[in-house]
Amino acid sequence: MSRINVPDEILIQVEKPARYIGNELNMVKKDPDSVDIRFAFCFPDVYEVGMSCLGLQILYFFLNRREDTYCERAFAPWPDMEEAMRKNNIPIYSLETFTPLKEFDFVAFTLQYEMCYTNLLNMLDMAGIPIYSKERSEEDPIILCGGSCAYNPEPLADFVDFFYLGEGEVEYDNIMELYKEHKKSGGTRDEFLYKLLKVPGMYVPKYYDVEYKDNGEIASFKPNNPKAPAAIKKVIVTDMDNVYYPPKMLVPLIETVHDRVTLELFRGCIRGCRFCQAGFIYRPVREKGYKTLIDQAHSLIDASGDDEISLVSLSTSDYTCFHDLAIGLLDDFAKDKVNLSLPSLRIDSFSLDLMEKIQEVRKSSLTFAAEAGTQRLRNVINKNLTEEDILKGCALAFSGAWERVKLYFMIGLPTETEEDLKGIADLSAKVVDKYYEIPREKKPRPVTVVASSSCFVPKPFTPFQWDAQDTYQQFAEKAKYVKSHIARKQIKYNYHDAKLSSLEGVMARGDRRVGTVIYKAWEKGCRFDSWTEIFEFGKWMEAFEESGVDPAFYANRKRDFSEILPWDHISIGVSKQFLVNERLKAEQAITTPNCREECSHCGAAAFGGGVCFESREKDKI
Repeated sequence: MSRINVPDEILIQVEKPARYIGNELNMVKKDPDSVDIRFAFCFPDVYEVGMSCLGLQILYFFLNRREDTYCERAFAPWPDMEEAMRKNNIPIYSLETFTPLKEFDFVAFTLQYEMCYTNLLNMLDMAGIPIYSKERSEEDPIILCGGSCAYNPEPLADFVDFFYLGEGEVEYDNIMELYKEHKKSGGTRDEFLYKLLKVPGMYVPKYYDVEYKDNGEIASFKPNNPKAPAAIKKVIVTDMDNVYYPPKMLVPLIETVHDRVTLELFRGCIRGCRFCQAGFIYRPVREKGYKTLIDQAHSLIDASGDDEISLVSLSTSDYTCFHDLAIGLLDDFAKDKVNLSLPSLRIDSFSLDLMEKIQEVRKSSLTFAAEAGTQRLRNVINKNLTEEDILKGCALAFSGAWERVKLYFMIGLPTETEEDLKGIADLSAKVVDKYYEIPREKKPRPVTVVASSSCFVPKPFTPFQWDAQDTYQQFAEKAKYVKSHIARKQIKYNYHDAKLSSLEGVMARGDRRVGTVIYKAWEKGCRFDSWTEIFEFGKWMEAFEESGVDPAFYANRKRDFSEILPWDHISIGVSKQFLVNERLKAEQAITTPNCREECSHCGAAAFGGGVCFESREKDKI
């Protein structure tokens, strides 16, 4: 085993050297020579972002609980560190043992955001691993990817050996056992990839061929091996109380994006917002029990010393015991000044007494996801939230002495009109008016309403996956239109970089031809594309032109329901016909009830657990 030596004179010259030294609290230490499998968990972004990823924390400790496996971490080096490493011939290494990634059995990437794809290629290159999978030899590690973006694996299909579709706790033990036996028998990498075809949830791109029509659409997508399944179905955990969850988490040496204990309440979402990919790919909803969560919170706080607990899930306040859980956590930890952090909430589910209790520990702003400025458009996207709900919730917050509220909106949604855009300004103004309805003695400070709009990006496996995305010029004009209607000084309006969202739209719905663009953009020096201060839109446009790929074909074109989509060979359980029906209902602004109100027969019941079966279990009881 090699050990990389990073001279101190390099570390003291780069920004935040703690990103590159490891040795954090709760870091797993093993003798690398005593294990059968070396597994590098790579996050294709900077350390502070990667260390905030719950999936990294879970799988790190999940794999390291195995005596035969050592899971180590690597993150994308910031440009100053990359320059120093390349200048001094230092390859990317793991933080646990400073071992070059090339010496691992597996190099795994979690794909949380499409704009990290060039970082993945850069990390492979810095590790001395051939970027294209067809060019790798027996001496190279197996490259795999998982995470939410893996559900459309095609843009990275030429670079990745296999994709894991679903939740890691389900099949990673089986994969490790399979590989351990394979390694002992002296099998080749191709033989191992072939064996993966029988493991549920694994997609091996080399065993599938794609052909295109003259107009650029996909003509066919077929397996080229009889053992390769025509459709790869994701794998999920059905028992959240007994699934592995780390009793402790890595405590970073520097402040991270989410520097707190993370408590996962459930997976999936009951709401069915038609723009939200996560709400469909993570179905069905599967909850943890109240006692399980209380016990996990105590274990994690004791092992970390953190002073904040973040309750995370796609719609946290939909947890069936949410109020009791939040009050229970506050009662348990208030004496130690441990704060409770709540993500974006549904305003109609929030209560005054809970807000007051949170404020007793530490005050912060409240964030509410309104998504659209008018009721018609909220019905189109199936938000199932009325203006009355929004204003009532804000009034509730203001009466609890909160004076800062954040409102999230989207622009560019399907069927959007100027009235919908103006509605963002109008609704924000109505929220301000609600504050001034509170008696003077209860509002010691001026109110601040921060309205933020992101750009709509059509995503795979949503009812809007067939829709055209606005161009970045259209997004910019719409943001200016909203801003021109913000007339109250108490309202601050922020909007996202439209060019970045436009490119995200290409990556999200790309096919294998987009891989050529990603490679050329990386060659031109594109890195950290999700960081606006580094993002170079011009270089990406050059890469599209040189590759002969039209970004508008992927981002700004409306698809027919009959068109073969690049991800049609992936099954998330939700049927394509259900998505079609939801898109047709959106056109008429007809809403669909949430999963606890009424089953909409989306197909997720095929997994045999979660919210799809809650009612029948209650009937048995």
